[in-house]
Formats: sequence, C-alpha cells, structure tokens
Amino acid sequence: MSQPPISHTAATPTAPQAPAPLDAAACATGLSKVYGEGETRVVALDSVCVDFGRGRFTAIMGPSGSGKSTLMHCMAGLDTLSGGSARIGDTELSGLSDRQLTRLRRDKIGFIFQAFNLLPTLTAIENITLPMDIAGRKPDPQWLDLVVQTVGLAGRLQHRPSQLSGGQQQRVAVARALASRPEIIFADEPTGNLDSRSGAEVLGFLRDSVRELGQTVVMVTHDPVAASYSDRVVFLADGRITDELAAPTPEDVLDRMRHLDTERRTP
Repeated sequence: MSQPPISHTAATPTAPQAPAPLDAAACATGLSKVYGEGETRVVALDSVCVDFGRGRFTAIMGPSGSGKSTLMHCMAGLDTLSGGSARIGDTELSGLSDRQLTRLRRDKIGFIFQAFNLLPTLTAIENITLPMDIAGRKPDPQWLDLVVQTVGLAGRLQHRPSQLSGGQQQRVAVARALASRPEIIFADEPTGNLDSRSGAEVLGFLRDSVRELGQTVVMVTHDPVAASYSDRVVFLADGRITDELAAPTPEDVLDRMRHLDTERRTP
C-alpha cells in the first residue's frame, strides 16, 4: 500500500491523557478518526485504546474497512487525529507541528510498505542509508553490519533494485527501517507483493529483528499466516478493537477472524 497523503486537519482538543505504560513504545487513548461531515461522515476509528509493547511484534488484523491501516497511519504520524491521544514513547503526536512530525518520523519511526519504495538509481546499501543521509547522520557501522547480516543482504549491497528479486527488495526496505535504530517500525502489508517463500523470509527477518535486535514492530496484515509470526494480534472491526490473541497460530487467527465476521453479519 502506498503511503497516504498527510492530512492537516487539526485534532479535536482533548483533556490531558494518562501517561503511556512504561513498557510501551507507542500507545493510543480514546483515539478517533472521522472523515467527512453530515451524510458523508465516516467514523474510521472510534475511541481506540491500545498500546504496543517495547521489543514486541504486534499484528493488527480486521475485515476490509475495519480501520486497521487508519490506526497505523495515525499512530505513525502519517494522518492526524480527530480526537484522543496517540504517542510515540512520551511524545504526544497531536500537538506537533508539521516540521516536528517530519523530524519524529525521521528519527524515531521506521516504515515498511507493500510497494518497497526503493529508489531505482541507488544501490541496496545506498537505499538502506538514505534516510540517515538526508538527515545528515552517519550510520553506526557495527549496527549497520548487524542489520545487513540479519536480513541476509551481505552479498547484494552493490546491486540496484532492478537486479534484486521482490523478496530481496523488501529485505532492503526492512534493513532501511532498522538501520537508524527507530523506537518502533510500522509495516503495512509488507508481504502483499511477495510470493509465499519470499514473504516467509521477510516475516522471519521481522521476527528476528524483535527477538535478536530488540526492535518493536507493528504490522498491518490480512494474512493469518503472517500474523502468526507476531507475539500478539489485535483485532479491529468497525473502528473498534474487539479482541486480541497472544502467541497466535494461523489456525487460531483464522478462527478468530471467522468468529468476528460472524458477529458482524448477525443482526
């Protein structure tokens, strides 16, 4: 999924929010997102409260139109809130200017999208370090080497995207997200353009980045198998969190999704 345009609609003023849980890399409290007015009004998120634990891999699932991508975009500072609170660490997003949001996304958040978003004229290593180059920061050589080794790209760093398979291109995108040591990585359907083997490799790398590198990952997916790589699955329906599942298996996730669909269809 391509990165959406950033909305500049101001959030509705809210009362001061409770501090984020100490082990949360990001959290939402009463988060609402509304599009349109009058007859065209759509409530995409309805007073969502959720936190994403530091050093954990969380998947967000739900039917089409449930609000899962909207939740990720609001939490990542890609879209503004209509009400409530969203925080990255101790930073409240709704009070930030556009410049401050840009700095936050650059310095504290990593992004992985379905479309890879690599520059075709740059090599793999140049794509990986590009956000830091733009920010005028030098990568930590030891950390960069560890990231490259973790995602299995050591022999492909001088290749351009056209010389890489889809799975290798997405691994470059994963490495780019990890290279700056962000507080949290948001991944929106990161295996949507990959075959099952390449998708499994990328999901394995994301899981390894959590377990071995201490990274925090939040992934939107519609795939029960992809969700099973996570530590926890959060389920949305009609803009609200309806359930969650720890230590998920594909069968458990599919069963919860079927149950959720049945509840939505029952009058």
